[in-house]
Amino acid sequence: MAGNPIVLGTMLAALAALAFGVTTPFIQRLGSGLGPLATAALLYLGAAMGAVSWPGRRRVRREASVTPHDIPRLLAISFFGAALAPTLFAWGLQRVPATYGSLLLNGEAIFTVGLAAAIHHEYVGRRVALAVALMCAGGAVTVAGASSAGSIGLFGALAIVAAVFSWALDNVLTRPFAELDPAAVVRVKAVCGATLTGALALLLGEARPIWTQVAGLLACGATGYGVSLRLYLLGQRRIGAGRTGSVFAIAPFVGALAALLLGDKPAGGTTAVAAVLFIAGLALHLTERHGHEHAHGALSHDHAHSHDDRHHDHHEGPSDRAHAHPHTHAARVHIHPHGPDAHHDHEHKRHDR
Repeated sequence: MAGNPIVLGTMLAALAALAFGVTTPFIQRLGSGLGPLATAALLYLGAAMGAVSWPGRRRVRREASVTPHDIPRLLAISFFGAALAPTLFAWGLQRVPATYGSLLLNGEAIFTVGLAAAIHHEYVGRRVALAVALMCAGGAVTVAGASSAGSIGLFGALAIVAAVFSWALDNVLTRPFAELDPAAVVRVKAVCGATLTGALALLLGEARPIWTQVAGLLACGATGYGVSLRLYLLGQRRIGAGRTGSVFAIAPFVGALAALLLGDKPAGGTTAVAAVLFIAGLALHLTERHGHEHAHGALSHDHAHSHDDRHHDHHEGPSDRAHAHPHTHAARVHIHPHGPDAHHDHEHKRHDR
């Protein structure tokens, strides 16, 4: 794994997708009759509870800490990712079949790749571009299928598309936090999101949940929004925002499968067409290989690392145990497989295959 961060990052992103995708049909059922703000508040309250750290003594700091300097950006991602997106998503899920809602989540991968390239200048080769085009076509087919059910279905589909765009913006804004303690990032984001949506739910007089809804949505939040986000951040740490978002496209298929197993009727022929397009796009992402000679400039930062890789040799003697502290990298030139992580934001020509 240490020799191929692309593989490890892909696996972490896939696990994040599984944790998120499986909760989608349950959120639709548990949120029935409950307002979208109240639903979002319970989901992120569950995420915050799932990210609580147990007290204990650690001789070694294993992750970089969240600092006051990070708070403004954390508040921004809390608004987009923990307040606006889940509210739109919960509202949309009540107006489209769960299978369609799950498949529409693929829009997050499309938007994340585009925003990562535009904002962080992450390298997008022909393979990734083709995969995004296939997923975009799959999303268009899915929205067309939802609109055939009437205007209510169309508005629900558009709300979910708006939600996944907001989550994609959240993903890209979160990229600098991939090097920080993921549990701390989840706690701050979840508490801010739950506080904002919960206050608005009370202010607007949304229906109060019954205890089964509370318990179920808290569990979904701990799994699909807490555990999933931590795994997502760890994946993003290794392969960047765009590719992590691409692998996360597995989530809709998990959600669609779970919905079918729970008795949701297939949405028709458009679902099968969209699924083929999504699978083709995902296959292109997962088979990408990237490795070439590249140069590193001198860099100073603080993040979790060990000394059994190709970049961290600032201590005398080997150390394969993860720890975190401020450290400096000397300039170097070398060749190895890599993704667009904190150490690899260099320019590219043609290295994708």
